[in-house]
Amino acid sequence: MTKTTERMADRLRKGFEGAVILPGEADYDEARKVFNGAIDSRPAVIAQCASVADVQRAIRYGRDAELEIAVRGGGHGVAGRALSEGGLVVDLRRMCVVTVDSERRLARIAGGATMSNLDRATEPHGLAGAGGRVSTTGVGGYILGGGDGWMARKLGLGCDGLVEVELVIAAGEVVHASETENAELFWALHGGGGNFGVATSFTVRLHPMRSVTVALLVWPAERGEEIVHAYRDFMEAAPDEVGGAAVYVTGPTEEFVPERLQGQLCCATLLIHAGAEEEGQRALAPMLALGHAGAFVGAMPYADMQCMLDDPPGYRNYWSAEYLDGFPDGAVAAFCASAEAMIVPSPSQHVLIPQGGAIVRGLADYPIPWRGAPWAVHPFGLWENPADDVRGKAWAQGVRRAMQPWARGDIYLNFIGDEEGRDRVIAGWGKENYSRLQRVKREYDPQNVFRLNHNISPE
Repeated sequence: MTKTTERMADRLRKGFEGAVILPGEADYDEARKVFNGAIDSRPAVIAQCASVADVQRAIRYGRDAELEIAVRGGGHGVAGRALSEGGLVVDLRRMCVVTVDSERRLARIAGGATMSNLDRATEPHGLAGAGGRVSTTGVGGYILGGGDGWMARKLGLGCDGLVEVELVIAAGEVVHASETENAELFWALHGGGGNFGVATSFTVRLHPMRSVTVALLVWPAERGEEIVHAYRDFMEAAPDEVGGAAVYVTGPTEEFVPERLQGQLCCATLLIHAGAEEEGQRALAPMLALGHAGAFVGAMPYADMQCMLDDPPGYRNYWSAEYLDGFPDGAVAAFCASAEAMIVPSPSQHVLIPQGGAIVRGLADYPIPWRGAPWAVHPFGLWENPADDVRGKAWAQGVRRAMQPWARGDIYLNFIGDEEGRDRVIAGWGKENYSRLQRVKREYDPQNVFRLNHNISPE
């Protein structure tokens, strides 16, 4: 950091409600950690904002100091865009309050809140917002990217519940977007990511949701193709109340998993039913009858389910995905065969995600072409040893190649990093949507200040 930048950072501290952290200070290394342990960026300034005014001040400071600006919510993005090497981080984590209006079934979510903040705030009211798959994920990045989750077939995508967004734009001004105010910006915030400003709050619709029935079933990997076939057929006939995934994993060291499968490649299904346990048991019965080797089955609060499979932070990460037009027998065989190259043991997951239901019934006008796909395949790689980097990335890329015959080309951009090319990013929105998003970008961020994302170029 230059002396000039340091002096400017000292000025930023005056009147700043949160904390301004510089390299060499006690909290610096902890403040720059993100979910992906392979990311080791060293920002020049980390502005931990405590208010909208702090966010405005930080953006103006960053522009005056000619620093690249990163925006941090949950810090879960695989590419580490929540940090900027030598730049400014607008860190929203102190802004995490969720306020629930139970009568109107609305929640106002501060921009730095996580899924856990949302789930625990709505739980006492018997309500829930459309949530993701990991409780430590930032709500902001989740919603702005579109927002897929375990119960999306029932609750829809995260962005489908948006009522209003409060945003600090590149000029440092506060704007609001809704169906009746800045409507074109509101459209863009349904999947367009963090391209248009810093979202300091979201107002979302909530749904009745108290408890769910969960069945986590485990089989040895050699039964995988049989089980995935059965899962496909089961989900194609299942009601919207059933969510979850089929997944290849390392057998966990849990009591319900036989010792012979612990630490070994296994096939598993996570089955979640939104409703009473008796009804859930009936709905999940076809999968429960397949002779699993291990099982966890029971009712639990929705908020507990949302954190039961949290991915551990600090591992090295590489992810990708393909969205499929269908999942015929050939795709089943290719999916199962590609699990063999996954790093085991590790927390990696080779995931088959069913869509349909409320996902496909949502407004097709939003820039989310992938919502029409019936299936998604998501290689989610996590490992400890840097020596496994090449192997881990090769596995995920191999999964993509294996699924190409059935792939649509469009993609949920929250599932991929920076290495798949510009065409891949544009396909995530669709070419026509991308042109429309560019027009919004030119209006709210013509100088591309917010570019550490799957970027929409204003040019």
